[in-house]
Amino acid sequence: MNDTPGWASPGSPRPEEQPSGQAGDTGRPEQDAARPAQPANEPETPAQGPGAKWSARQPPPGQWTAPGGTPPPGQVPPPPPGPGGWGMQPPGGGYGGPGGPGGWGTAWGAGWGGPPPAAKPGIIPLRPLGVGEILDGAVTMLRTHWRTVLGISLVVAVVTEIVVVLVQGLALDDLTGGDVLGDPDAAADEILRALRNALLGSGVVALVSMIGTVLATALLTTVTSRAVLGRPVTVGEAWRESRPQVLRLFGLIIVVMSIGLGIVAVGVLPGVLIAVAGQTEAGTALAALGGLAAAIVAVWVAIRLSLASPALMLEKQGIKKALGRSVKLVRGSWWRIFGIQLLASVIAYIVSAVVGVPFSLFAAAFAGDGVTGLLDGTGGLGWTYLVINGIGSVIGSTIMLPITAGVTVLLYIDQRIRREALDLELARAAGIEDYGSGTSGTGS
Repeated sequence: MNDTPGWASPGSPRPEEQPSGQAGDTGRPEQDAARPAQPANEPETPAQGPGAKWSARQPPPGQWTAPGGTPPPGQVPPPPPGPGGWGMQPPGGGYGGPGGPGGWGTAWGAGWGGPPPAAKPGIIPLRPLGVGEILDGAVTMLRTHWRTVLGISLVVAVVTEIVVVLVQGLALDDLTGGDVLGDPDAAADEILRALRNALLGSGVVALVSMIGTVLATALLTTVTSRAVLGRPVTVGEAWRESRPQVLRLFGLIIVVMSIGLGIVAVGVLPGVLIAVAGQTEAGTALAALGGLAAAIVAVWVAIRLSLASPALMLEKQGIKKALGRSVKLVRGSWWRIFGIQLLASVIAYIVSAVVGVPFSLFAAAFAGDGVTGLLDGTGGLGWTYLVINGIGSVIGSTIMLPITAGVTVLLYIDQRIRREALDLELARAAGIEDYGSGTSGTGS
């Protein structure tokens, strides 16, 4: 019999230390055969001879089971350790190998509980965001910092709408030439003059609206960036921080709009040239197809450049670098950013329409010729209509601007977290210690 270390019980004497002359195996077959057999119901007396391998102190019979064996009849095996223990047996039975059914990974993973939640010092958790979290973050920003957010949106919307109402009431109602456009006997030069004036008036309104939108976006970008860190900001602080970049933001908006108009012009131009050459039907069809293709390209470019505004405001960069940053951040995520921007715009415009449409109908009812005059083109834009409709526009813009601006800024932050680990810098700026080491706490 081999004396294999590890199988002898701890504390058992070594073979050479056994005393001689004790009962045991004498090494003589005739003497061993003459010894009486031990009863079956009594424990066997451990051998004490020179070749003994077991200690004299053994556990009582029937209280233990050999490895891999079965317990004695009538004995219930002890239950496994409780939930979360290292030896917890999975429901399928057996422990198996790591990662397999019922394996060690199942037993260990049952008591782990997953990674700790991400820190959330402000309106969003500091990790890659989902669609719902981005929309919820914009709404939370509006709800948490409502004094500052609604103050900025309301002031910008009121000033913008006052200018628009004055321009429409004093100039556009006469410049648009609704009577000329509705007269089938009007001369061609009169129609062209009326169209030119209408485009001029619409351009003035669009310019005024763009100025208001740019100012609101600049201020709300600062508010949103502070809200991510859980820090409040006043209107004055937002203006002082945004003021150095406002002129660059105007330039950025003009560049983006020029790019879009240039793409559409290039798509429509061949059809226009053919129509001028005399092929009116072919030129019109080609212009329509070219305009549709150009519009698709313009939307693609607009989404690629959609994150340039927060990049310019928050990174304090120039127009060219901000455009490059947007292209880099959007690369590989165009459809995701397009879908989120589209969803946010639809929600914002639905909310704005729900608020504005009743005001428009109410204003039309009190207009000079009523709703019928506005629908058939015989009514004018009276001051009553403009003022009541302007109130609805102010309320709708006050709600719409924070949502669209907040979603754009949060998309920018989300893309930087995904690509550049911006969450580490945000955590340090928020004062979270040991962020990323697994020991940092979460904010509220």
